[in-house]
Formats: sequence, C-alpha cells, structure tokens
Amino acid sequence: MAADKRGSKTVRDLLLSLVVLGVMVFVIYLFIPHDSHADPVKVVPYGVELGQARRVAPYPVAGPEGLDAKWRSTSVTFSGADPHATTWHIGFVDPEEQYVAVEQSNGPADAFVSSVTLSSHRQPGVTVEAGGLTWERWTGGRYTALVNRRPHVTTVVLGTAPDAQLKRMAAALKLSGGTT
Repeated sequence: MAADKRGSKTVRDLLLSLVVLGVMVFVIYLFIPHDSHADPVKVVPYGVELGQARRVAPYPVAGPEGLDAKWRSTSVTFSGADPHATTWHIGFVDPEEQYVAVEQSNGPADAFVSSVTLSSHRQPGVTVEAGGLTWERWTGGRYTALVNRRPHVTTVVLGTAPDAQLKRMAAALKLSGGTT
C-alpha cells in the first residue's frame, strides 16, 4: 500500500486549484446583479409613517407637500415610545443629489439640535423666513441646518444640500396632527 506523500505537491496542482477557484468566482459573478446604470437611491414611501406620527405625536408633525418627484425619500422613522422625547425623521435626496432631512422632537431642544446636526452651532443673528416661520441658521458640523423652536416641539431641516434647497424643504413643510 502506497503512502500519501503530502509533501510532494507540484506547481501543476497549485495552478489547477487556482483555475478551479477562478471558474467558481466567475460563475458567482455571473449570477450577482450588477447594473451600473441603475439608480443607487432606494426610495422609501413615508405616507403610512407620517399618518401614524400625526395621530400619535404630542405635537403637530411636519410633512412636506408639493415637492416634485425629483425629491426622493430615502428614510423615515417615528419613535413615540417616550412621550417626553417623541421623534420624527424623514430623509430625502434632493434634485441635486444632496441629502436633506426633517427632524422633530418634543425633547430638550439644545441636546436634540446638537445631536441631529452633528454638533453644528447657531449663527447669531442669522435667520431665514420659510413657510411662514422664522428659522435659525446653524453651521459648523457635518450639516447646515435650519432650526425652528416652538413651545413643546423643535423642527430641524438639515443636510448637505445648499441653503436654497434647505429653504425649499422648510417652505414645503405642513404641520398637522398632534394630540395636545
């Protein structure tokens, strides 16, 4: 009976193994979709969550109305577990492929604004009028933001988009609902 000679592998065996591995990788590549022309933005509908938030939130919830189809919603969350820190979020990619989000909470305003704007700071004396409201302008963090503080709710429009797009979103917001 011949003994197995594990130490006598050849370059030929190595090359055959590499060929087999290469064929397996090629077959896997063929079956994975890879459309380089497809839009990488996955649109997420937000109507159901907006309706729920407006029924449950203790403040009037801001939702955009009248934006064209080039504004694509990409994320939406509502958290009403803590009635003293209820949060609403909806994120968009604007027509210029920049990020714009609407954030709302009835929690402590300063901590909320700092958290969602990733530590931006208020520009003293700089305000913007949009949608019939006065908004403070915040900069310096990852995002530029427009902040509106009302009794029991803070609304923030933020993003990487230019000021004109942030203002357009702020002007499109309509308040509705609220349990108080």
